[in-house]
Amino acid sequence: MADCEQFDIAIVGGGLVGASLACALAPLGFSRVVLERPAPRAASQPSYDDRTLALSYSSCRILEGLGLWRDLSAHATPIREIIVTELGRPGRVELKASEMGLEVFGNVVEARTFGMVVLARLEELEGVEVRCPVAVTGIETKDTSALLSLEDSKYGIEARLVVAADGAQSLVREMLNVPVQTRDYSQTAIICNITPEHHHAGRAFERLTPSGPFAVLPHAGDRCGLVWSVASEDAGALMEMDEADFLTAAQQRFGNELGEFLRMGKRSSYPLKLVRAKRDIHQRCVIIGNAAHTIHPVGAQGFNLGLRDIAVLAEVLANDGANDPGTDKILMTYSDWRRPDQDATVAWSDGMTRIFANPAPAMAVLRSAGMIAHALIPALRRRLASSAMGYRGRVPKLAMGEPLLEPAAKTAGMKN
Repeated sequence: MADCEQFDIAIVGGGLVGASLACALAPLGFSRVVLERPAPRAASQPSYDDRTLALSYSSCRILEGLGLWRDLSAHATPIREIIVTELGRPGRVELKASEMGLEVFGNVVEARTFGMVVLARLEELEGVEVRCPVAVTGIETKDTSALLSLEDSKYGIEARLVVAADGAQSLVREMLNVPVQTRDYSQTAIICNITPEHHHAGRAFERLTPSGPFAVLPHAGDRCGLVWSVASEDAGALMEMDEADFLTAAQQRFGNELGEFLRMGKRSSYPLKLVRAKRDIHQRCVIIGNAAHTIHPVGAQGFNLGLRDIAVLAEVLANDGANDPGTDKILMTYSDWRRPDQDATVAWSDGMTRIFANPAPAMAVLRSAGMIAHALIPALRRRLASSAMGYRGRVPKLAMGEPLLEPAAKTAGMKN
């Protein structure tokens, strides 16, 4: 490659995870470029149909540290209760934030609003460039840097650290020949917004079924976000139903806790698969977010797991990356820190999906016993809620509401 622009860090993937990482690295003084393939959506008023993101309590703290939560909070819907049931079985677990001395477990925001806020934040920051649309067509790693080839360009990018944040079908991961673990759940998630008769009052509902969870999340105004996991062979019929028939079917699955479902928005669907990179680091490269771990939506942990990747990577670089952000030592430190949380979250989401899909009568009895135990024992509910909020194992500073750098260090800068 004849000509290369040089940066400290190149982030491939300018979606919510990649763009958030670029914000997280702002105090550390690294030059960074964000490479995004598709053009961003127009900054128009969010619509009824915009996709929802359920942000855990720790994720909201991370976003506060990134300078994003101030603008996001005005558009956020608090989650004050989480109600978990199993279709056709006894047991009901009610997690209340007040029981843990908290105001909320987390918040729901529109994905489009999140994108608008993070892109606006990037425009305010120094030391970061966003290139879009641009496609990475090749990567070559060396001892001191990695070289990225770009489509339709005689120029390339040379960076001391490349971050693959380009999603479940990560091209960077594929170019690096990183193997993946996959599992097809034979389920499809149907998502849309609905308006129920009664206000959600900050309650999130998750009904566990053999074909996956039926989740109703509190959303802006009177709306709720619906995530309905069904057997893949049944998804087509549900997608083709008219509005009245779909709402009737959803009502039968959910019940009448929020009264009648009155209105729905545009439906979309996607197949549910586990995609887990068998390693999340490579020479001069790190893989984060969905590129490293795409998981089942049960418990709404996927995006939150990616935000914790960001928080840990930023902290490792703040502690040890001043001179070179892509050394083997830094990458190993990151991977070792993240592995327990990633392993536990993947195992939990995968295990829950398979346990509730198991039709054996003995398994059904065990599931009901577990639900009833959580309903009766406060300590079990607190442990469940703490994990759902993102607090397990070693917790990064940003998730605890602490700054990456002390004020003196931030003023002095991290680089020589």
